[in-house]
Amino acid sequence: MQEIFNKINACVIIISMSNFDHYDLDGHALRLFLAVLDTGSVTAAADELGVTQSAVSHALQKLRAIVRDPLFVKSGRGIVATAHAQSLASRARDLIAGMQDFSRGARFEPATAEISLVIAANDLQRDLLLPGFSLALERAVKKLRLRVIPSDAPSADILREGVCDLLVTPYPPEGADILQRNLFRDEYVCFYDPACRAAPRSREDYLAARHVTVVYPDRTRLAFDSGLEKAGFARDFAVSVASFSGVAAFLRGTDRLATLPRLLGPGLMHDFAAAPLPGRPKKSGERADISMSLVWRRRDALDPAMTFVRNLMVRHATAAVRAARAGAA
Repeated sequence: MQEIFNKINACVIIISMSNFDHYDLDGHALRLFLAVLDTGSVTAAADELGVTQSAVSHALQKLRAIVRDPLFVKSGRGIVATAHAQSLASRARDLIAGMQDFSRGARFEPATAEISLVIAANDLQRDLLLPGFSLALERAVKKLRLRVIPSDAPSADILREGVCDLLVTPYPPEGADILQRNLFRDEYVCFYDPACRAAPRSREDYLAARHVTVVYPDRTRLAFDSGLEKAGFARDFAVSVASFSGVAAFLRGTDRLATLPRLLGPGLMHDFAAAPLPGRPKKSGERADISMSLVWRRRDALDPAMTFVRNLMVRHATAAVRAARAGAA
């Protein structure tokens, strides 16, 4: 069956070569191609972009003729990208970005704008900032399509390759083509289940407890954990999870401790008590264990639409953090 599928694709390319050349390449076909590549399915790509499956199939047929490659081949009940299709992905994203730059005017009218936006953020910044931000942006523009993906410990390539448009992270990647702005700062506190234990009374009490922490899928640890270990303070970690959202289930009903950003208190950690780390004053407003940054591509720096979006994010972050701190007080 796979051999027959490949032969059909090859025939389509040969028949169509006389009808298409590189001047027939268009952004819609490239966008559909990338959607199929990302989702691994014509059906899923059509659903994601709100078009028919026949529109996706027609776009792929056109691209096959232009690039002289099947692009996708049958594999079991699904399809897989060819090696050439994989190599074309970054070039397709660059072409789309170039088309967007070419078509952008100097003015931006939010009320008539339709914005598609991908933001990479982990659960702290996602839950704290993005629900309210998305509502504010949706009210400001004609239509918003927002996709939120996890950032883990990101590299600059997540922006360069068009995986996301904006990144919100305490680990901003560096690069001459990457820009950033601080959104807020926070400190780490000790969360615990008050039904099972009291707050740690001393540093020795804190270090003697068993702990729950976060280790990202690429094995990157929280900067606080790494810093404490480098300072010579060893802790006994009972459980590590891949995100902040997994901590509560392993803390609830135990005498364990979790050392996490204070701003998680009103949200993910609302069922738990929080105390300053032993040895620190209860109120340490000038202290910052974590600094959250908004990161974007330099090529988007002067784009009026993205400038509007970034400014709205900054304003919303200030208000959201103020409200969260008031709720945690």
